[in-house]
This record gives sequence, structure tokens and C-alpha cells, in this order.
Amino acid sequence: MTADRSSRPALAVVGATGAVGSVLLRILPTRADLWGAIRLIASSRSAGRRLAVRGEETEVLALSDDAFDGLGQGDVVVFLTPAEVSARWAPAVTARGATAVDTSAAFRLDPEVPLVVPEINAHAARTRPRGIVAGPDCVTAAMTAAVGALHAAYSLTGLTVSSYQAAGGAGRAGAEALRRQLSLVAGTGLGEAPGDVRRAVGEDTGPFAAPLALNVVPWSGELREDGWSSHELAVRAETRRILGLPALPVSVTCVQVPVVTGHSLTVRARFGERVTAAGAREVLETAPGVVLVDDPAAGEFPTPADAAGTDPAWVGRVRVSLDDPHVLEFFVCADNLRKGAALNATQIAELIVGEFA
Repeated sequence: MTADRSSRPALAVVGATGAVGSVLLRILPTRADLWGAIRLIASSRSAGRRLAVRGEETEVLALSDDAFDGLGQGDVVVFLTPAEVSARWAPAVTARGATAVDTSAAFRLDPEVPLVVPEINAHAARTRPRGIVAGPDCVTAAMTAAVGALHAAYSLTGLTVSSYQAAGGAGRAGAEALRRQLSLVAGTGLGEAPGDVRRAVGEDTGPFAAPLALNVVPWSGELREDGWSSHELAVRAETRRILGLPALPVSVTCVQVPVVTGHSLTVRARFGERVTAAGAREVLETAPGVVLVDDPAAGEFPTPADAAGTDPAWVGRVRVSLDDPHVLEFFVCADNLRKGAALNATQIAELIVGEFA
């Protein structure tokens, strides 16, 4: 650590060896150099590994109380962990005076924990009674920058969304399951007769409810008795919180698709004001965190293959409903590991550290 960094806030990353953690470590050198020490923390089975951080090798510490020694006010701990891990350890961090930034579902609906997408509601991060700031689900994060910018211009009154979610949204297990399944069916001619993909893949569907190779799965999360999935209801609740519209009608259908990285969504947004495609494009062209790619006739439209490895949400196919001049329809893609998790958490951490600058 250089002398210039010795007085700066510390950043700790819990879950540093996971899929999102590896992305966050790649993002850090591209951001402003705000941090002093950077501490890497993971489960005991990953402890002792050495990872590159800002060009220097850093040893990974085992997750324990000792891993947080010396952290206090002004320091930030980012949790890239399952909800049960975050729920256990984030309060231990805040008890020391540091701020926790959590990417799991553990605190997203807690009224004392702000749910933040910095392009839309950065101000919410300033008030955190529990010392915790949450980031949204990767599907919510993918669309919120675009929807929030349009809401500011036209006053959103309703939202209908279908997601097309990458296997990587389920972590490394999801991406590995898709690759494994593809290796079983590639070049076999399967997919033309009932049940042949299921027979080829067998019972090993990974974290998905059905085979994903050459297929789509029409929900993610836990399926409830009323037919909605837990993931669909989470996106609905999170969108309402981030936009500050607690009664907003939101309908979500989550679909898993055979893509490794990059969530996509079709969005049907209804507004209190009449909209035009040209006006909406003007809003989106200047919206932070959004790239407009919208000339289908010239072959310019967003796909998850384009969005993978990039920071913004890519938006295209912008059009006004044929039946309602208050309704705008569009397509959006974003890298679920970057804007969906690692980048959003990094941006929140930077907001917090800016308060102590």
C-alpha cells in the first residue's frame, strides 16, 4: 500500500473468489482510485488463495470475525454472497462502524435498508439506519436505468416485463450446467422430437427446473401455489422500491434461456403522458448507464452477446404501442455479472466513500 493510500478508506470484498467477485476485481482498476487497503474474504475452502488486486497479489482471508479486524467508520464491506451469509455477517460489519453493501436478497425489502441503483436513486444511499445498502436483483438492475429515466420524463403508471435470463445468473453452477448440457446435445440432431433433449440431459439439470440447452424454462426461483415465482415477485417489489412507486402495477414473467452471460428483457411501460418513439430515444440517449442501439433496418439492435462484458444497459426496438399512445415498448440487455451485481455494488461503495472524502 502506497503512502498516498494509507489514509484512505478500506474496501473489503466478501465472496471475492466467486463469479461476481472475479468481475468486481477486474472492474476496480478501471474506476477512480478511492481506496486504501483492499481486503479479500471468502469461505474457508478458498482461504489462502492469492488474487491480483490493482496489480498486486493479495491473499484471501477466511470469513470470520477476525477478517474484519481494523475496519470502522468510512470503510466499506461489499458482500457478494448468498443471502444467508449476508444476513449473518453484514450486521457484524456494521457493529464495527463500517458500511455493508449487499448484493443478495437478504435486505432488499427491509424498509430500513435502502435499495439502490445509483443512476436512479443515489440519494437513497445517504440514509441507512442499519448501516447497510442493498443492490437489486440482476434482472431488476438490467432494466431500471432505462425505465427510471423514462419515468422521470413521462411518469410511469404501469409495467409489464418478460425476462430472458442467462444461465450465469445462477452463478458458476448455472453456466457450467448449460455448457455441460450443450456438450451432450450439440451436433446430435436432438430437439426435433418430444422429450429427446430431456432424455439426453437426464436428471442433471443443474439449478434449473428443466434442461436449458436447446430449450427455455418458463420461470426462475421458487414456484408458488398461485402460479407466480419468487423471482417474479422479487423483481416487482424491487422495481417499486427503487422508483419510489409502491403501488405501481408491475407484472413480470421470468424465463431462463440458453445464454451464458447477459440478461435481456422485453418491457411494456405505460405512462401518464403520451409518448413518442423519437422523444423516448432522446431520453434514453442521455440517460446515465444506458446505450441506445436502435436501427434494426441497419442491423443495429441490442443482444446479450453485445452486452456481455460491458457496463451499460443496451436498449433498442423502441416503439409506441399500436393500441395506446401512452405505452412504450422496448428491448433491453445487460451483463448480469457487471451491472447486475459487481458494477452496481462498486458504484454504491463509491457513493458511500464519497461521503467521507
